[in-house]
Amino acid sequence: QLQASGGGLVQAGDSLGLSCAASGLTFSNYNMAWFRQAPGKEREFVASISWSGDMSEYEESVKGRFTISRDNAKNTVYLQMSSLKSEDTAVYYCRAKRHALNAKYQYVYWGQGTLVTVSS
Repeated sequence: QLQASGGGLVQAGDSLGLSCAASGLTFSNYNMAWFRQAPGKEREFVASISWSGDMSEYEESVKGRFTISRDNAKNTVYLQMSSLKSEDTAVYYCRAKRHALNAKYQYVYWGQGTLVTVSS
């Protein structure tokens, strides 16, 4: 189970941090990612971090503004967002994907989403 939190209403230029707490899985075996879905749009990738935390990737529009991190001791992944823009407004979802060579074992779980609204 993934529980995302931290969303809210902020102004453009503000910062906001999201958290996603995992339970019921061996967190350190999972690559974690954040996705977002804006009103009327499809869900899109935002950022990801490897199971070990040594590799991360970002969607182009958030590079330099967002930082993904994880704490395997707390079973939690974070997304620190800064210099927020109105176009960052969306429901943010965390996703866990099991690290495995065989795709058959790459189990995927989604959190329930947390709403971030950026007013301009």
